[in-house]
Formats: sequence, C-alpha cells, structure tokens
Amino acid sequence: MEPIIRQMNLFFDPKSVAVVGASRKIMKAGHVIFKNFVDNKRRGLFQGELYPVNLHEEIILGFKCHSSIAEIKEEVELVVIVIPAKEVPKVMEEAAFKGVKVAVIISGGFSEVGNQKLEEKVISVAKKAGIRILGPNCLGVYDSQTGVDMLFLPETKVLSTGDEVVATPRPMTGPIAVVTQSGAFGVSALDYLAGKQLGVSKFVSFGNKCDVDESEMLHYLLYDDQTRVILLYAESIENGRKFMKVAREVTKKKPIAALKTGKTKAGARAAMSHTGAIAGSDEIYDSVFKQVGVIRVKDMEEFFDVGKALAFQPPAEGKNVAVITDAGGPGVMAVDESESKGLTVKSFSDETVQKFEELKKERKIPSFATNLNPVDLTGSVTSEMFELSTKIVFDDPEIHGILLLGMHHTPSLQEDFIDRVANLSKNYTKPIAACAIGETEMALYIRSRFDKLGIPSYSSPEDAARAMAALVKYGQYLKKNNCFEEYVNAFLFTRDIHTIVSR
Repeated sequence: MEPIIRQMNLFFDPKSVAVVGASRKIMKAGHVIFKNFVDNKRRGLFQGELYPVNLHEEIILGFKCHSSIAEIKEEVELVVIVIPAKEVPKVMEEAAFKGVKVAVIISGGFSEVGNQKLEEKVISVAKKAGIRILGPNCLGVYDSQTGVDMLFLPETKVLSTGDEVVATPRPMTGPIAVVTQSGAFGVSALDYLAGKQLGVSKFVSFGNKCDVDESEMLHYLLYDDQTRVILLYAESIENGRKFMKVAREVTKKKPIAALKTGKTKAGARAAMSHTGAIAGSDEIYDSVFKQVGVIRVKDMEEFFDVGKALAFQPPAEGKNVAVITDAGGPGVMAVDESESKGLTVKSFSDETVQKFEELKKERKIPSFATNLNPVDLTGSVTSEMFELSTKIVFDDPEIHGILLLGMHHTPSLQEDFIDRVANLSKNYTKPIAACAIGETEMALYIRSRFDKLGIPSYSSPEDAARAMAALVKYGQYLKKNNCFEEYVNAFLFTRDIHTIVSR
C-alpha cells in the first residue's frame, strides 16, 4: 500500500481517535460525534481506542476525559475537532506535538466566512507536522464497516408528540461511496440511500477542503475493495489537471457519477458563500468530465438513479436497447427517452422476430402482441411471457441492453415474474433495468424486489432509460480505453462474491 494511501486510510480505520470538543450535553455536536464512536465500539463495530478531550469534563459516556491531546499517554492516530474556529490552531499544534497523523476539522468559521488567515494558520501547522486534514467546515467521515461515524446529526429525533423517528439514518454496508463538498447534501444522500435500502461503503464530506481534496480521495477509493461506484458532489474543483489525471485512472476501474452544481452565476455565488468554492465555467467541467470518463448527471434524482444502475449492472457493450412491456404508453415513453439520450431502439432482426412469431403460434404469448421493439405483451401478460420474451431479447446479439416495464396492474401477472427475470439475467452480461409505475404497496414491492435481486428499478420509464443511458455511456468509455472486458469480468466476480455472502 502506498504511504499516501496508508495515511488516508486512517480517516476510515484508525486504531485510536481523540474527539476534541466531546461533550456530555446531548444537544452539542461534540456529544453526538463521540456517542457515535462509543455506541459503535460497544456494538463491536469500532475497534479502535477512544479519547474524549474537554477541559471542563472528567467522564463522558464512561470514558475518562482529557484536558488536551498532549495529556493522552497513548498514541493518537486521528483527531476529530469540534470546537470554536479560533481555538483550532492551538489544538493542531498539540496534535503536531503528539504525532497525530490525520485530523478532521468539523468546526466552521474559516474561509467560508472570509476568515482565510485562520485557515492558513491551521494549514501551516499541519504541513510542518505532516498531518493530513479533512475540512474544515465539514461532516467528516462515515464508514459502514469500521464504525467510524463523525456525523454530528443524531440518528433519531423525538417529536413533540413523544414519538421517536429516524432522522439521519446510517445506510447499511454496500458498494457505493459518496464524496461530497456539501455536508448538508451528503446527509440528504445518506437519508435517501438508507430509505431505498442501498448500501454505502464510505461517506466523505470535504467542506472547505483546505488540504485533502476530491482528487486524493478518488485516488484512495480506487484501491478500496468495498467501493464499486463513486458518487461525487462538487461545487468546485481547483486543481483541474490533477483531477483529470486521477479521474482518468479511476474510471477505468470504477465508474464516477458527478453532480456539479454552481452552473449559473447565482449558483456559483451561492457556492462561494457556502464553502468558499470558486465554481468556474460550466462548459469546461462538461468537457473535462467527458474526457476522463466521469458521467455527469443533471440533478439529484438522476445522481442516485445512475449510481444504482452502475452499482447493480455491468456496462453495455453498445447502444442498441430493447423495451419489453405490458403497457403500450409507458413503452413509448421509454423509447422516446432512450432515443433522446443517444440510445437506439432499432427493430429486431428477422431471426428474433421469428422467435416471437413461434411463441405466438404456440400460444405462449398473445397473437396480438407486438414484437418489433418495443415488445408489448399487452394486458394479457403472464410471468412466463415476460420470462420467455426476455430470454429471446437477451439472446439477440444485436441488442446491448434491456428496459423491462412490468405494469403490475394487469390481473394475470404475478409477482414471480421478478424472480424469473432476475434468475435469467444472471446468465448474461447485458445490463437490464426495470420500471414499475406507482406508489402503492404492489409498485413499491416490485421495485424493492428487483433492487434486492440486483436489477435497478425505477418509478418512471424515463428514469429507467436515463439509467440505461449511463450504462451505455460508461461502456463506450471503457471500450474506447480497451478495458471493457477487464472491467466486466471484475464486476461479475465481485457481484457473484457479494451474492454468495448475502445468501
């Protein structure tokens, strides 16, 4: 492991942590952060040593409190700082004396409010001591496997009615890493992913990124075995050449989906006041992302939709997609969105059309079903019809991806069509995405079941088509760089291992 990777790893898996600003007062950020570590240690998740630091306390949550980092006799690898900004330089000097390797500064009040000199003082101390900094003005790190949790936002809140509700959930372990400049957006991402039962490997909030930036974090995640897909939220990228070099290396092994904000003048101004970010020309970002294989998304919804597709399915080898549906209208919607995103919904080959005609003769699909692409199995659809039709399309060498729209409202369609299609898809390397329209119990069940079986599912045909477009775009990038087969083989291997472990 490279020295820089070893040091970066201490943000996620330290042997010892000091929380400066730990508190007994439950409304304080320092209390929430320290309690996160304590709870995870008692669960057996966090394996490191814990040291609360607070000049005014003796015991916090059963742990002896220290008046300063220097007072701690044992080695401290990571320090989490949650105190007023003006006191941070002194703490950093103590950390330097102690030999701390990495520091996360949660505290705000630095360059984002114009206090550049104070931030530069912190940077100067850290550089002399070789300490790497995450922040300031950030949420820090959440690692679902090691129990490192610096989020100062409590998991639950008690309503005025006395009911306790989940407020800031921590997602289960999974293949998606979230790298964000905005802490607030990052927490919203965790909320969304947890609610959709999508797992997270690592979460990183940069804030002002006075030291460690997105490029270094992407480089670290390239070597993280738990991460398959990276979701990047950025308001600015200062060192463009460095980012391009790293991203080009990462995207050959792991896809990056980016949500870049600050596109308008007003948005750029808001980003500047929020994290001190200088947004830059949006056209330049478009060009840079395209060159290095980063998939840029337009909004939050597409951000998560694309992330799920890249995590669940292999990339497409080409841009020809097929639509299989039991409802004409949604099928047309999927075709329109696919074509608008640069995909091709071409008519099937004579051989494939003939296979469908044979099914009609055998009365295995309706005689009035359309089978030129889209395949419309009509309201008479059954689970077997979906399975047979999907197999025919998977076997068509001219088709590179499948959009399956299972409208559950038809009386003869049973929920086992999900398992039939999912089991079938395991025999192929072509991507498939599903859609079930609606928000009632059946629609939610279908989408949830598809997701659990590794087929990304969406609530609209357009969302499913956009997800497929990302798989096509990433596939084209990999083929251009002669690493498509290598990526697909690695993807299938890790997917199969994950399936075995899940069972």
